[in-house]
Amino acid sequence: MTLQELKLNFFTELNEQYPATEIESFFFWLTQSELNISRLEMALDPQKEVHTQQMERFRIATSRLKNYEPIQYIVGETEFYGCLIKVNPSVLIPRPETEELVAWMVEDLKDKKEAFRILDIGTGSGCIPISLAKSLPQAEISAIDISAEAIKTAKENANLNKVKVEFLQQDILKTEKLDAKFEVIVSNPPYVRELEKKMMQENVLKHEPNLALFVSDENPLIFYRKIAQLAYKALSEKGVLYFEINEYLAKETEELLNEIGFSFIEIKNDIFDKSRMIKAIL
Repeated sequence: MTLQELKLNFFTELNEQYPATEIESFFFWLTQSELNISRLEMALDPQKEVHTQQMERFRIATSRLKNYEPIQYIVGETEFYGCLIKVNPSVLIPRPETEELVAWMVEDLKDKKEAFRILDIGTGSGCIPISLAKSLPQAEISAIDISAEAIKTAKENANLNKVKVEFLQQDILKTEKLDAKFEVIVSNPPYVRELEKKMMQENVLKHEPNLALFVSDENPLIFYRKIAQLAYKALSEKGVLYFEINEYLAKETEELLNEIGFSFIEIKNDIFDKSRMIKAIL
């Protein structure tokens, strides 16, 4: 079978479940990861023969896509803010809005001359602290997560990207006090309410870790309240707290931070003009 025939079969298998643009994106992810063939090589030599073993890998990947498994889990990695990040079902797949949060932080912090400390709470794959470590070499960065498997993945990603981040397994909701002072604390905690599940795609609901996504409808800001309370005591003077937030709860999150005692609060919209980030200064 040629590459061109493989592509035609791939589109035929998936066209009832995904739009054509997404199928094409999947195809080039897989030709790169499974066949080590770039998009340019594909264009230059569409009649290149595909070996039986390679076809079998494609067949397996296609079957997983039919089950709405995210392509990032199938290939085992994704790119985030210029870093290669390994992902698996124990961690959330990094989102573009989280890259925007990192970009905001880097813009704010890049001119700091002296060393300073950053803590990431609920690190998952480690994408936030790892990308910050690459962009802010003057920062000393640590990160925590409740999941041992997530911490294992995050450590692998730090090694892969050749950065130093201290990782610790810890349940933030059971934490009474953070053990050190920090100039910056950041978190992308669970914030999707149960009532919002009906708006989510099946690949997220079926395959990504619920523990990292969902909160109850009755107490949707549970993580924000706890982290903000801990940050209020652990941040140094003029320390900064950054959150990724639920676009539907921006006002409530701002009110919560005001209530706890933060003085300057700024909500930032993402590229789709949705309120997705907030910054609070002690």
